[in-house]
Amino acid sequence: MPGKIPTKQRLQIQRQKMPEQDSAARAANFAEVNLGFPEQLALLEADRCLQCKDPRCIQGCPVNVNIPRFIEFLSEGKIAEAAQSLLADNALPAVTGRVCPQETQCEAECIRGHKGMPVGIGYLERYVADWARHHKDSLKSERAPATGKKVVVIGSGPSGLTAAGELVRRGHEVTIYEALHKPGGVLVYGIPEFRLPKKIVQQEIERLKEAGVKIQCNVVVGRTYTLPELRNEFDAVFIANGAGLPVFMNVPGENLKGVYSANEYLTRVNLMAAYQFPNADTPVLQGKRVAVVGGGNVAIDSVRTARRLGAEQAMIVYRRTRDEMPARAEEIHHAAEEGVRFEELTAPVEVLGNDKRWVTGLKCVRMKLGDPDASGRASPEPIPGSEFVMPCDVVVVAIGTRPNPLLTATCPELQLNKRGNIVTDDNGMTSLPGVFAGGDIVRGAATVILAMGDGKRAAHAIDHWLRAETG
Repeated sequence: MPGKIPTKQRLQIQRQKMPEQDSAARAANFAEVNLGFPEQLALLEADRCLQCKDPRCIQGCPVNVNIPRFIEFLSEGKIAEAAQSLLADNALPAVTGRVCPQETQCEAECIRGHKGMPVGIGYLERYVADWARHHKDSLKSERAPATGKKVVVIGSGPSGLTAAGELVRRGHEVTIYEALHKPGGVLVYGIPEFRLPKKIVQQEIERLKEAGVKIQCNVVVGRTYTLPELRNEFDAVFIANGAGLPVFMNVPGENLKGVYSANEYLTRVNLMAAYQFPNADTPVLQGKRVAVVGGGNVAIDSVRTARRLGAEQAMIVYRRTRDEMPARAEEIHHAAEEGVRFEELTAPVEVLGNDKRWVTGLKCVRMKLGDPDASGRASPEPIPGSEFVMPCDVVVVAIGTRPNPLLTATCPELQLNKRGNIVTDDNGMTSLPGVFAGGDIVRGAATVILAMGDGKRAAHAIDHWLRAETG
């Protein structure tokens, strides 16, 4: 019951610090940086929650986790109940506990953050989810009676996995088609091992498979099957294939050897274990001076990866300042601790190379911040005559992605917007009845948790639509 610990006493408890690897040691390995709470710290942090009557933290969560409920169970030492509560709301809690930007979502709404530090909701989510991974036998799996309805999910990233987990729990037969040779989507190809270990993603996926989700890899929708073929075979379709086509800078020299898109760079290292070459089959250039262009999470992941691959200088090249970077504050902080150099207010205008077409440098121009643009951030403007050359031997472009038209090209009736994203209504339904979509293929490149929110909402809508069709 709330109030077992007086509010005044709760307010005196300071936010607990997450144990982590030493910065010098971790800059040379791919082991997880954050080490997780021991039980004592988790229980102490849980006691900081005030169990508000109007828990705005729930509203700040894109998948609407009942945060006070699982934290209250935890503070009472009822960890199995806390895990059961968390899993009922979140299909991938061990993932979101590690990579979700809680500081701008649930924790941003925490009342304790108004006069101090918010409750470490993400840290507690990770603790409970990790307990659940190691105590599967203590948890019960609930599944509604079989409906006889078949749903296909295209893509096994966070949106697809979330939708599949929700739908199979409601009694539907769910099959996921994944284009790559391993399931997980961006969770395995886009997020480095030191932030999200692959074994944890695999364990979360195995739990969904044990619940009844079927996954078939190496199935490229748009080649192996077309969307109309799947619509004829299944009662409903959920498209969650992401936005994996890289965006480049469109500057001279971008086709030189030594220039990577962040997609290729991270996929080689993360999914294909290039950091273990030659023990793994896939190589990757291990530059001594690596310049990563961009300021989002993908850019920070790339530059920290370059540092771990042995770069003596790993540099972020960003046209605004560090304060405007959309990457998580914790990841930027970790990168700085690991020796990453930040070239702020800098924009590339040309990639330079030698007579053998290998990268030798990045020609850049200094920027200044002008009036706010449509996003509300100050617009970067070039400073005339400020050009300079930044020596480097590898360039990684991490300035965004767009939808791959492979799938949508097979179904011209599917309505797209001018950027090539699928258009949906508020329930995730596309212009085709029975075909739903969510995640980056709809909203453009965004966070894991926003994609999961789309998947959860779409699963509710698909379930309602299937039952209405039956009725």
